[in-house]
Amino acid sequence: MLEEIIIAGFGGQGVMSMGQLIAYAGMLEGKGVSWLPSYGPEQRGGTANCAVVVSDQQVGSPLVTSPSTAIVLNNPSFDKFEPLVRPGGLLIINSSLVARVSERNDIEVIELTATDMANDLGNARVANMILLGAFLERKKVVTSESIIESLKKVLSSEKHHLIEVNKQALNKGASAVSFITLGI
Repeated sequence: MLEEIIIAGFGGQGVMSMGQLIAYAGMLEGKGVSWLPSYGPEQRGGTANCAVVVSDQQVGSPLVTSPSTAIVLNNPSFDKFEPLVRPGGLLIINSSLVARVSERNDIEVIELTATDMANDLGNARVANMILLGAFLERKKVVTSESIIESLKKVLSSEKHHLIEVNKQALNKGASAVSFITLGI
């Protein structure tokens, strides 16, 4: 198994957190991982993306030029990374914020209104976790249990009260993909 992932959006959307959580979860599961962040010149609100590689073997390079999966949270990220997804790959779109539609027929596209779904949970900041839950349901790269364990290590103790809403967001994203797969 080799999964090369690009996660992209604006700073403050949890792009880097998603990548770190996948990498930490992979380490917990004994997999080879790499995480390579890339920031725009602005700290919050600027562009941000990260490349994550998860493998059953040692990772040779953290660079991802033709991702097997791209998770995009805004229009500029869609424009930049949708064309780079390798044929047969997966594109996950936060359609609450991305107004573009992929016209490619050689990739799988999952569109989720992740920001709206997060608002339904009472916390707009977990939109990233909804997208992560969808990704995990579709690709099974790491388990959601490992993601939650990683959250416990990454979040400071005063933020542990957020673990439950993050868990709900992961489940909501996974359920949404299950419904899409079933054609409901």
